[in-house]
Amino acid sequence: MIRPFLAILSVITLCGFKDPGTVKAPKLPAVVVPTFKKDTVSIVKFGAKPDGITLNTKSINDAISATSKKGGGVVLVPRGLWLTGPIELKSNVNLHLQRDAFLNFTGDFTQYKLIETNWEGLRAVRNQSPISATNAVNIAITGHGIVDGSGDKWRMVKKDKLSASAWKKLTESGGVVSDDKRIWYPSQSSYEGSKIKNSFALTPGKTVADYEHIKDFMRPNLLVLTKCKNILLDGVTFQNSAAWNLHPLMSENITIRNVLVKNPWYAQNGDGLDLESCKNVVVENSVLDVGDDALCIKSGRDAQGRERAMPTENVLIRNCIVYNAHGGFVVGSEMSGGAKNIIVENCSFIGTDIGIRFKTTRGRGGVVENIFINNINMKDIPGEAILFDMYYEGKDPIALAGERREPPKVDSKPVTEETPVFQNVYIKNVAVDGAEKGIFVRGLPEMNVKNIVMEDMVIQAKHGLEMTEGSGITIRNTNIITKETNPVLQVHNSKNIVLDNIRYNAGAETLLAVYGDKTTGVKLLNTDGSKAKNKTLFDFGAKPTVLTEK
Repeated sequence: MIRPFLAILSVITLCGFKDPGTVKAPKLPAVVVPTFKKDTVSIVKFGAKPDGITLNTKSINDAISATSKKGGGVVLVPRGLWLTGPIELKSNVNLHLQRDAFLNFTGDFTQYKLIETNWEGLRAVRNQSPISATNAVNIAITGHGIVDGSGDKWRMVKKDKLSASAWKKLTESGGVVSDDKRIWYPSQSSYEGSKIKNSFALTPGKTVADYEHIKDFMRPNLLVLTKCKNILLDGVTFQNSAAWNLHPLMSENITIRNVLVKNPWYAQNGDGLDLESCKNVVVENSVLDVGDDALCIKSGRDAQGRERAMPTENVLIRNCIVYNAHGGFVVGSEMSGGAKNIIVENCSFIGTDIGIRFKTTRGRGGVVENIFINNINMKDIPGEAILFDMYYEGKDPIALAGERREPPKVDSKPVTEETPVFQNVYIKNVAVDGAEKGIFVRGLPEMNVKNIVMEDMVIQAKHGLEMTEGSGITIRNTNIITKETNPVLQVHNSKNIVLDNIRYNAGAETLLAVYGDKTTGVKLLNTDGSKAKNKTLFDFGAKPTVLTEK
């Protein structure tokens, strides 16, 4: 059962922000955990052989189908190396991997048929996933074995992410190198697919057969559970996926616990867990070490996501550890169906490019709201510890060597259904030991990042706060220890900003810089400005009258 987040919220409410006032985060619905008959059948009974050579696809699927038809039970994968093609889970079946059971999905692409599915929030053509289920009820993968997607056979690799010797070894193994010599592809078919914009998208008038010539580019997610109910993933290691590892899609009553999710750090699109348009979810006591975002909330992309209109909601994530990901906890960027009532607590993010990451862009639409984050540890974050960015460009969060990035062009546009919204987010009890930037907020002129509270934090970073186009944002009871102190805090074209009880390095060059002629209603409260050489700085049209001090 999902337990409510017990911390008292001093500012945030579900229907807006009030100060003072106290409310609790929402009490989330109970999650139904599947149960199964004790009847157990081994895949060996259906002819499977653990020699690493025999292709056991038919044996495993036959065992699953027979068990489901008899009313359900446990399909046992004993210890051993089991080579297989795609597996389809059926209702009332628990696929149980004994310790030292290694389920190894073949690198023979011909074993995976092209299918109509969903990728990055759009209707798409992809190769069939190694493990999948559609419209199944009461399904599980449990035990202490390993599921390996042979992703290294499928995925492209950027030269800048490998050492010189590793790149040489990879290119000499076969495959194709791009014309600019910067990306390796496993085959010519894969490379041809990369040259077509949105090549995966299933466009009107096309059939699956029209994508055969770029089949190798359509990398499958390791596990896709579509429109399923009552799901349990417990204890298993999921690793080496061609694209995303775990992808519940339009599913409900999901319990994920005690799992290890692994991908090489250089694995493109190597996400850990993507909850897309799902509801009633518990994720707990798990470790993720992946090549892209780790704990991800999604709900479809652009018009198709808005048309689906299925937010990801009622989610509890707790007691998880993330290493080497683009983001520890992430919302977006495909969040066009919205996201709400999400609790994240007692997690540690170590070496992730960004710690807490909210990302979107114009065209997405969707409302992200009522997010409660508490008790987060971060260490050695190369980018931002906390980030809200409404100008997401689909690039790695940390620029590669020699890569030059232009800042986005800032202009105001009309608010439409395509305008995304980030609002009502509460972040408390965060400790950061090392980051490039502590807090980064970048909203749109027509739709600010709004109604955000961050409090009771200690942030050690090179830079402190950089905010532009924020509204109704409070940061209180926070110690910001920075290497760069000119300024420690920067507020640009934002309104109704409260900075309350902020501690910082003695001798800082400038404590607070206020920029932009749209900035209004900045409050600096309970903060000793005398420790800085310059307490405040006003420029680019900002007037001293916009600041109130107490």
